[in-house]
Formats: sequence, C-alpha cells, structure tokens
Amino acid sequence: MRSAMMRPAPRSSLFGLMLLAWASMSHGAPQAPRAVTHEDIRESEQSRAARLAEQKAAEARAAQAAAEEQRLTAARIAAAVRLRGAETATADAAARLDELAVRRRDAESKLAIRAEAMQPLLPLIQRLSLYPVETLLAVPAPPEDRLRGILVLKFLSRQLESEAEALRQDQLDLEAATRAVAAEAPKYAQAVAVQAAESEALGREIAAARAQRSLAERDAEQAAARAAAEAIRADSLRQALAAIEAQRKADEAHARQEAARLERQKRAAEAVAARKKEAALARPTGAGTIAPGAQGKGQLVAPVAGRIIRSWGDGTEAGPATGVSYHVAPAARVVAPCGGRVVFSDQFRSYGLLVIVDCGGGYHVVMSGLDRLDAKAGQSVQMGEPVGVMPDWQPGSTGQRPSLYVELRQDGHPVNPAPWLRTSG
Repeated sequence: MRSAMMRPAPRSSLFGLMLLAWASMSHGAPQAPRAVTHEDIRESEQSRAARLAEQKAAEARAAQAAAEEQRLTAARIAAAVRLRGAETATADAAARLDELAVRRRDAESKLAIRAEAMQPLLPLIQRLSLYPVETLLAVPAPPEDRLRGILVLKFLSRQLESEAEALRQDQLDLEAATRAVAAEAPKYAQAVAVQAAESEALGREIAAARAQRSLAERDAEQAAARAAAEAIRADSLRQALAAIEAQRKADEAHARQEAARLERQKRAAEAVAARKKEAALARPTGAGTIAPGAQGKGQLVAPVAGRIIRSWGDGTEAGPATGVSYHVAPAARVVAPCGGRVVFSDQFRSYGLLVIVDCGGGYHVVMSGLDRLDAKAGQSVQMGEPVGVMPDWQPGSTGQRPSLYVELRQDGHPVNPAPWLRTSG
C-alpha cells in the first residue's frame, strides 16, 4: 500500500499541473507597461486640439452674441432718447392744454354762479329798464320813503351794472379759454403723432432684442422668476428685496459649482455657458452701475421725461414721502435709471405694476405706477434702456392724472434719490 502511494504521477498529469500553475502566475503577476507609440501621441494631440478648437468656437460664439446684444441695446437706448425728446414736447403741450382746460372750467363755474345769483333780480331789472318812474309810483308810500327808494334803486342799478360787466368779462374769459384750447389742440395732436412714431420704432427694437436673448440670460430670467415668486408673498417691499437677494445668492453659488464641475470634466463649451450663467446671476458691475460705498453725485438718469410733483420727505397720507413722484406725458416710456439687472417685474400689493432694478453696490431702484412692463425679471439692462410704459391720459380731463413713483433703496432701506438723479440728460 505504501509503495503504491509513493509511485510517481503519470507524465501527462504532471504536465497539466505545470500549465495550470503558469496560467495562474501569468494572471496574478503585473504586466509590463505597453510602450507609447507615435500613434498614441498623435491621437492625444488631436484630442487636445479638438478641445481647444471647441473652446475657441464657444468663446467666439459668446463674443458674437455679446456684440449683437450690445448693438441691440445701443439701438434701444438711442430710440428711447429720440422718444424722450418727443415725449418732452408732448408733455409741454399736454400741460398747456391741461392748464387752459382748467381756466375754461373756472370761467364756466364763475359764469354759472354769477348767473344764478342774478336770476331773481332779472324781472326787476327788466321792469326798471322799461318803466322806471311807473315802477316807483306803483308803490304806495310817503314821499320820503319814495326818495329813499330812488336812492336804493340808484345804488342797486350801479351794483347791477357792475355785476353785468363782471358777467360779460367772465363770458369773454370763457370764450378766450375755449379759443386757446382749440388753438393748442392741433399742436398737442402733432406732438402725440411724433411720439407715437418714435414709440413704434422703439417697440420694434424691443421685439428684436427679445428674439436675441442669450441662453444664459434666459437661465437668469428663470432664476429671477423663482425669486420673484418668493418676493410676491412678502408683506413689505423690504422683505421682498431680501427674498430676491437670498435667492440670487443661492442660484449664483449653484452656477459656480456647476461651472467648476464642467471645467474639471473638460467640457469646454458647457463650461463657458455655465460661467456666463454665473456672471448673469452675480451682482451687477460695470458701466452705469453703482459701486459699493459710492456717494450720490448724479449717477442716475431720470426714469421719465416729466416734472417732479412730490419730492423726498414731502407730506403724504402715509407720512413723509420715501421717494419722488413724476407727472409725465401720456403713455410715456420709463427707462432704467442705472445699468444693472431687473430683479422684479410684476404686480406687487398696493404698488400696482412694479419694476425693480438692481443697480449694484447694494442699491435698487423701485418704480411703480406703470401701465405696461417691457422688461422681465432676470434681464440685464443698461442705463437709459426702456423697461415699461406709463398709462395714457387725456389732457383737460377731470380724472386723476397718473404719476410715476420712484424709490432708491440701499440694502433694503429707502434713501433720498435727489443727489443721485441727474437734473437733465
């Protein structure tokens, strides 16, 4: 039995064991690295060149889009400047027509009051003018009373003559005011026609700009829409601004992280787009914006062509005014007082249609009283770019004239906008 166990294994079995061991060693042992060939180097260089070309193409497209956007913005601002000149003429004509209409209403009112006061005396005036002696003799009275009556009638006659002259003057004033209104009406109509033509040209520029909005700006508009949805639920304007700023910071941080991830993955075109989105969500800087810590020295243009009817600190039903109010031409365009970004463009509580522009540096311009909004939340604007339209109104009407209300807020708190607003331009 022992001799049988010590017998050597067959030759074929031994050869199989050797093959099995070699296979096991070949799979477990590290292999020598393959030598880098010229083909590998060429493929790597081609891949790198392709990535660079893709990045340059993306940058070129971005630069082209930015140039086109700048051209369209400049065209809108130029059209708004031409329109503002027409609106100034319309506002002047409307103010003259409004003043003349007030004069005519005053003359009509005075004429009506004087005619009503003289109405009871008309029969006596008529009889005295026809039968003065008979009228006195018809009243039985002692001679001294009749003499006294003559003196009274003489005084009354002079008084009636004075009243009649005043009545004639009131009538002349009414006729003059009516002629003045008729003469001013064609001038106003011409000014309105010029304004309408310029407004139509501006409308075409705005429509072209909407068609050319970049993808990054559309992303910014979506982010701003989310922030605006939160702001609408706020109880006050200050809370609304705080909600908008909190959402902006969150969206900017997310865009920054996404751009960094795409850059690590060497996805050049997508990374460029992500960086543009990040820039679109950052606080505005550059031309027309307000730098942090700046002092008010006429950095802002007036949002409308008109005159200030209520200044900062003037008394109102709610207390001292925290902004300024303008009377403007009918259907006047409202422009951005600063460069920056529209962060709210919607209805807001008692303010009505409200537009808020982030001017940078912690400053926001708030404007309300508009009839139409031409700028969306998230849209970048330059100083003087149109953002909305005021209500139309008819000069000479007795209804309340619409006005634009403007506030400047620093970190949510209203500040006096007067030092910041340019007196002209």
